[in-house]
Amino acid sequence: MAQRGKGKDLVIAIDGPAGAGKSTIARLVAARLGLRYIDTGAMYRALTLKALRSGVDCDDAAGLIELLARSKFEFPVASSPENQAILLDGEDVSAQIRLPEVSQKVSRVAMVPQVRRELVRSQRELAAQGGIVMDGRDIGTVVLPEADIKIFLTASLEERARRRFLELQQKGIPATLDEVKREIAARDKLDAEREVSPLQAAPDAVIIDTTALTPAEVVAQIIHLCCERGEG
Repeated sequence: MAQRGKGKDLVIAIDGPAGAGKSTIARLVAARLGLRYIDTGAMYRALTLKALRSGVDCDDAAGLIELLARSKFEFPVASSPENQAILLDGEDVSAQIRLPEVSQKVSRVAMVPQVRRELVRSQRELAAQGGIVMDGRDIGTVVLPEADIKIFLTASLEERARRRFLELQQKGIPATLDEVKREIAARDKLDAEREVSPLQAAPDAVIIDTTALTPAEVVAQIIHLCCERGEG
């Protein structure tokens, strides 16, 4: 994908580990710049949800690919950052894909090479027209290596667990802080050690540690970066 680089054609890639604030920041940046937001992690989560509903083992490559062939992912244009949604086969599954049982299995699904290959193809198609903010774990390194702006968000394990715990509490999903911390630590290990597209910052990515920053402060840094580079 060739660089587009200005205004409504801007392509921004945001990567980072679980709980670093990728989705929150990507939604806010997209809203500020008037761009479309694509949550790639939600695509893996939606496929994981469908596998759990269908009784397909999350390590069954053939079964997952068969499910994927019958799946449709949509990201409707939202009226506000809070109303971003993912539709799976026409159903809004934005809440269901955040359930603990999905979080516990999604890394296994994401480790299947055939699944990653097909979803990366879909993600590139979504980004082909430009004007998007896309977040995930391999956007700047694999999915959109020619993105105009690449950001890698990180934060301490303790802070990431705290954020995810509060998010689950707000949604009424039962979990303890220790459980969430263990889940994120396990996810980190799987993401960093997987053979296909391991989690890492692109060489030309700007790394932002969000541990002590508010979402507004992180967004301001990214908007400033876009303006500095003559993209905004």
